[in-house]
Amino acid sequence: MIKLEKKQVKIISIIIALVFIGSVVALALTQTGSGVASAASSGNVGVIDYRQVRSQHPDLQNLETQFNAAIEEVKKEFDEKSQGMNDQEKADYYQQSQQRLMQKQQELIEPVEKSIEAAAKNVADKKGLSVVIEKSVVIYGGQDITQDVIAQLNKK
Repeated sequence: MIKLEKKQVKIISIIIALVFIGSVVALALTQTGSGVASAASSGNVGVIDYRQVRSQHPDLQNLETQFNAAIEEVKKEFDEKSQGMNDQEKADYYQQSQQRLMQKQQELIEPVEKSIEAAAKNVADKKGLSVVIEKSVVIYGGQDITQDVIAQLNKK
């Protein structure tokens, strides 16, 4: 019987964090398309610190609780079902378990991302901004709307 050790849990957590960061970067890259050039020339560019907004999202604590419960459930299921499996079968089942956890994380985080996007759009519309991009990709300029988006999310 294989039990997930702290090291394995850390590895899973790191993998999940990397997947999430990759999705945030992909989101930022998709928002920095051709609209940026025209928006920059008109001065209607908003910037947002996405990590700060996400870390202060009102639903984040609940999501972490749900995800930790999912991790415990997967660990328990792995322990039960992996008894009697050979090493290769255990490794394959472990991979499947990791994939299920990544899928669960995506299911949990998707509504948060959509609410952040909606709040950013709402704030941008109110301020007359034509584009909002991730603050970390901006070298100079742009109107920071991070706190406004956080306030918008906390109203709901």
